[in-house]
Amino acid sequence: MKTRHALLLAALLGPGLAMAAEFVIPKLSPAYAARIVVAHCDDGQCSGPATIELIDAKTRATVQRFQSDDMSILLDKKGRPAVNVTQLYSDQSALIVDDFNFDGQDDLAIRNGNNSSYGGPSYDVYVYNRTRKAFVPSAELTGLATSTLGMFQVDHRRKRLETLEKSGCCWHLTTQYAVVPKVGLQKVFTREEAMTADGEHMDVTEGRLVNGRWKTSTRRHAVKEDDKH
Repeated sequence: MKTRHALLLAALLGPGLAMAAEFVIPKLSPAYAARIVVAHCDDGQCSGPATIELIDAKTRATVQRFQSDDMSILLDKKGRPAVNVTQLYSDQSALIVDDFNFDGQDDLAIRNGNNSSYGGPSYDVYVYNRTRKAFVPSAELTGLATSTLGMFQVDHRRKRLETLEKSGCCWHLTTQYAVVPKVGLQKVFTREEAMTADGEHMDVTEGRLVNGRWKTSTRRHAVKEDDKH
């Protein structure tokens, strides 16, 4: 009800005046719901400092509270924020719950603005610590979700995290990491695609960690006409 009132008042005030709003997300994941209070909402978008309350989906008790210095939310036609969207070049969600370190526990990523490559979404990442029974900041995972093209992808089958980087139209880099318990991230695969200066060929260089040693291979192929633009 508070969300409806906030959005209705924002509409009545007009596009020139923004206001704070509260959103309740009942199904953030099977285990959790969430409540977001964000400083500014206007014309279908919210931004600015925000408080996030993680709630136990069964008991409705507050699990933990978090802060975001610069939350960014794009609302749907019904005035609701999307969650758990990590599609590349899309409006990635304000909150993402997934098992980022493959330990069987939900972890949490919170949008902290648009500080990744090309002004894309960036995140503060928290992993669940069984000993402390709390979500704790992960500097490594936050770095991945800030220095590349938005939120990293999670491959549960192979237990890998994947990031993407680019420079203009003609250079792309895919990097995959394994999560080593009590050690951290270990780079296990890279794929670099770089167009030649004449624009006629693409050099593809792949690197793999094999038995503790890094091995690379490069091949060149002609660029299709559609790929030149």
